[in-house]
Amino acid sequence: MRCPFCGNVDTQVKDSRPAEDHVAIRRRRFCPACGGRFTTYERVQLRDLVVIKSSGKREDFDRDKLERSIRISMQKRPVDPERIDQMISGIVRRLESMGETDIQSTAIGEIVMEALARIDTVAYVRFASVYKNFQAADDFEDFVHELRPPVGKDD
Repeated sequence: MRCPFCGNVDTQVKDSRPAEDHVAIRRRRFCPACGGRFTTYERVQLRDLVVIKSSGKREDFDRDKLERSIRISMQKRPVDPERIDQMISGIVRRLESMGETDIQSTAIGEIVMEALARIDTVAYVRFASVYKNFQAADDFEDFVHELRPPVGKDD
């Protein structure tokens, strides 16, 4: 593993332990050339996924990009970071187990929204506002109205 500080390729693993509910291995590394310490994570990857954007452009699936967008929607929400990590790992496993290497970006967005809706409604609305490209307050109002059950009707 290349040292992120000096570029040396001969780094040493000082400690390894399970991370993220045993879905990854966390490795603490040391660079003998510069003395730098850094952490790497090793995860199982079942297959190389390709995202097909709505424009038709194709790009490699990037777990970090998925994680960033989810963490942005979860900012300042009362959700345990470990639960967020588990959700992200679950989404990636679901994508990898779909049986296809090419996945539409819309399918990824729907899976993320489904997972967020189960964990935190505010994060769900935040993500949806970007995913569905809300342009005005009315877009938010319409979306939130769809979330609420009808009021005043007795069964």
